Amino acid sequence: MNSSIMKKILFILFILASVYSFGQTNIQFKTTHHNFGKIKKGKPVTFAFGFINNDNRPLIVEVATAECGCTTPDYPKEPIPKGKSEKIKVTYNAESKGSFSKKVTVKFADSDEPVILTIEGEVI
Repeated sequence: MNSSIMKKILFILFILASVYSFGQTNIQFKTTHHNFGKIKKGKPVTFAFGFINNDNRPLIVEVATAECGCTTPDYPKEPIPKGKSEKIKVTYNAESKGSFSKKVTVKFADSDEPVILTIEGEVI
């Protein structure tokens, strides 16, 4: 194979690798699930989901949305530098008795797949 063709093939492979890596982020959560156990009615509870940015570029949380109004996410609004740890705090209002399982969807910039955080427990 001549060097001109080889260079073209390598260039195409480089472009494909770049396109594939775009949309992939390297975020490491300590956990994506938390069980509060039994909690008292009317006493909100909060859990902080810790994560670290292992990517080579700053990480941006575009949005974190809860599946209902009883759950409130609080997330960093500033870019998170490489190697820095941060937290997404999720608060459940505990206004209704019974078991609960709630999800928060976290969307990061330049990432195709959101991260799903789950809290659960029982309000007594």
